[in-house]
Amino acid sequence: MLPPAGRPGSGADLPVREVLDDLAGALADRGTALLVAPPGTGKTTLVPLALADALPASAGRVVVAEPRRVAVRAAARRMASLVGEPVGQRVGWSVRGERRTSAATRVEVVTTGLLLRRLQRDPELPGVDVVVLDEVHERHLDADLALALLLDARAALRPDLRVLAASATPDTARLAAVLGAADGQEDGDGGGARPAPVVVATAPVHPLEVVWAPPTRPVRPPEGTRTDPALLDHVAATTRRALAERAGDVLVFVPGAAEVGGVRSRLERSLGSDGGSGVDVLALSGRQSTDQQDAALRPSEPGRRRVVVSTAVAESSLTVPGVRTVVDAGLSRVPRTDHARGLGGLATTRVSRAAAEQRAGRAAREAPGTVYRCWSALEHERLAPQPLPEVATADLTGAVLALAAWSRADGAGLPLLDPLPAGATAAAVGVLHDLALLDGDDPSTARPTPRGRAVASLGLEPRWGRALLDGAALVGERTAAEVVALLSEDGLVGGGGPGGGGDDIAASWRALRRDDDPGRSARWRAEVRRLSGALGDLPAGQRPAAATRAARLTDDAAAGLVVGLAHPERLARARSAGSSGESYLTAGGTAVRLAPGSGLRGAPWLAVAVADRSGSDPEARVRAAAALDEDGARAAAPQLLVDVEEVAWQGGATGDVVARRVERLGAVELSSRPLTGALDDRERALVADALADGLGQAGLALLPWPEGAVRLRRRLAACREALGDPWPAVDDDALLARSAEWLGPELAGARRRADLARVDTTSALRRLLPWPDATRLDQLAPERLRLPDGGARVLGQRGPDQSSAPLDWSDPAAPVLAVRLQRVLGWTGAPRVLDGRVAVVIHLLSPAGRPLAVTADLAGFWRGAYREVRAQMRGRYPKHAWPEDPLSTR
Repeated sequence: MLPPAGRPGSGADLPVREVLDDLAGALADRGTALLVAPPGTGKTTLVPLALADALPASAGRVVVAEPRRVAVRAAARRMASLVGEPVGQRVGWSVRGERRTSAATRVEVVTTGLLLRRLQRDPELPGVDVVVLDEVHERHLDADLALALLLDARAALRPDLRVLAASATPDTARLAAVLGAADGQEDGDGGGARPAPVVVATAPVHPLEVVWAPPTRPVRPPEGTRTDPALLDHVAATTRRALAERAGDVLVFVPGAAEVGGVRSRLERSLGSDGGSGVDVLALSGRQSTDQQDAALRPSEPGRRRVVVSTAVAESSLTVPGVRTVVDAGLSRVPRTDHARGLGGLATTRVSRAAAEQRAGRAAREAPGTVYRCWSALEHERLAPQPLPEVATADLTGAVLALAAWSRADGAGLPLLDPLPAGATAAAVGVLHDLALLDGDDPSTARPTPRGRAVASLGLEPRWGRALLDGAALVGERTAAEVVALLSEDGLVGGGGPGGGGDDIAASWRALRRDDDPGRSARWRAEVRRLSGALGDLPAGQRPAAATRAARLTDDAAAGLVVGLAHPERLARARSAGSSGESYLTAGGTAVRLAPGSGLRGAPWLAVAVADRSGSDPEARVRAAAALDEDGARAAAPQLLVDVEEVAWQGGATGDVVARRVERLGAVELSSRPLTGALDDRERALVADALADGLGQAGLALLPWPEGAVRLRRRLAACREALGDPWPAVDDDALLARSAEWLGPELAGARRRADLARVDTTSALRRLLPWPDATRLDQLAPERLRLPDGGARVLGQRGPDQSSAPLDWSDPAAPVLAVRLQRVLGWTGAPRVLDGRVAVVIHLLSPAGRPLAVTADLAGFWRGAYREVRAQMRGRYPKHAWPEDPLSTR
């Protein structure tokens, strides 16, 4: 099949021709190999044709897997043109829902996702002799899985199957090691498995000039899928500069389809949309129809120039002819999953250096070229060297279901380039178990249920496969297929142009039925046919039951039901509205918000298909949703409905116990009514727990603290500080932590905040006393101290309770005895408490109760300061004792 080297347009000058023999030999010898070849060397087109030539006529096909549909069609067309035939003869292609092959086809180009599904259906890949995985450096999840399953199938079932990985910028050592390990061949020196052979095709390098063109004013970094319009202005201005300074066509890289439209509209306004400037501005993205993509890949007409504004689809695997200049915005759109909130979507990030080199190489693929990078050389040095593997950030539900059907849900034992992250794997297994697609929630043992295998066969992400199966029984097979086709096909929902419905899924659905955008509608109808056929192909026991309520449903209700089946945790009820958009609470507990001006405003419920959250926004922004009512939400997620008795403290420090029966859909409260009447034992326990929670929020101030309880708590604190265990800590945190222990009986009969005011805290605190040590409490930390009362005896006076005085334990480390000086005459020193470890601080008072002295060294006071005090006080209080010798009054 390889065209002769001398034939015009046959790729005679493509560098990969020089290594075709080496490549064929490596595959024949080892069965696996890695081809490293820069863009434009012929690795995508000449290599598959050469491999087909090397196979006997009776052999099977060469299957080439590309990461994107546009690359599949472009590669097949190029190879077919090289052998002088239309696509569908010896060279064909297949993508999901569409195929151009025949019995004569020897080389078939497919998407990586389609190859993965074929492996799942039949791991032996009958009729296939060679598989070429192109652009493996991009590290798409489907490509990583396909490589692992191919190598596992080769080791266990098909040792004759040859596997070639090809890329311009791979992690060569790592890929060669993984490819070689599957062969089981050992290094001669005993160093383990031999790496697979690496074949390198070098190319004459066309000069590439790099122009650093950072914005002249600050640009906000991207958030979620939002790109600062100022950057789009700058990219458009840089493109106009490139048109003025360089010849040939210009290829502009931006992160997504929305930015493609934004830059294109800016250029058309400045250059003129009628083509009068001699420049045609075209778009290229995965969201376009085949005809629109083909138009961007055709050469310019004579005398005209083109600007092709593209997403990453033009980064590799295909050539945009005539391009001599690249303008790179420096951004990439990648999948991100927020497992904590159950949100998945796309995020805009800086490109890696490897991706930037791939993009720049488009300019010098056919001749000398120039790349204008919309960032600085310093920023370039700070870029990540390689893109982050998709397995590290993506939703893994589809991958986990595929791996569970193959061997183990966590992929253990398979030759994966990177292991699946444990947290994301566990989250995916949990989702699949909740959807009844796996029979357990342990990644090491969970297996697909019959329903899970049926979903896996539909060629959809598991959530949408589940929605198709169950939705068919609720809204009818055709309606379910139409809604799922709309949401599972990139680019069919959203957008403000023809055929788009903004964030309203039902509006997008109606637009597709009206053929507002024929290209979109054609893609959608093809996918509807595929899904309807897939349902019809299911075994009788797996087919959905006939729908019973389809005739009564509006478009919105039907769309909402199907979306809710796919994402029950994203069913959301309205809670508030404001200038920044209407706010909803999802069943999963996440707050989401509609954009101002959304056509969905006012809907009481939403079934949210797509939402994302920027780092600074407390609420996620709804990108695609359908309106529905409460009945629809109940029908979509009956497994989330609960009817429970709920007893809890609500309202924080000023709150109270709320006891009620509540019906919920996940985190969304549907209805409630108060619990009245007598409480049973379980309900009383719930109330006690709620009151304990209220104490934790409001603090111990909710309880009454009479003087006796305060004194007891202070005495216990003194014992704890001086003696330690087993005396209990009685600070606020400690008491709150042990509230059930010391307050349990007191809370048993309480039902509300007001009942706490009647708690006997003195008796409750005594439950914390350690036994038998508690019997010594009055000895260790007495409430009162017995006094000598020498002055009273001298005067022959004795009033009530003259023999003792209260001890103040406000400071547990320094208890205070406040007493008239005459009452301690005869004491040789200050008393000590807590087994003699703590001296009492004596506040000596005058007969009128005024302070005279503060001392913990009473003996020192008698020897010194007393004389001065006596001299001053005896004349003022002559009726009271002021003996010259204060110790002689015993």
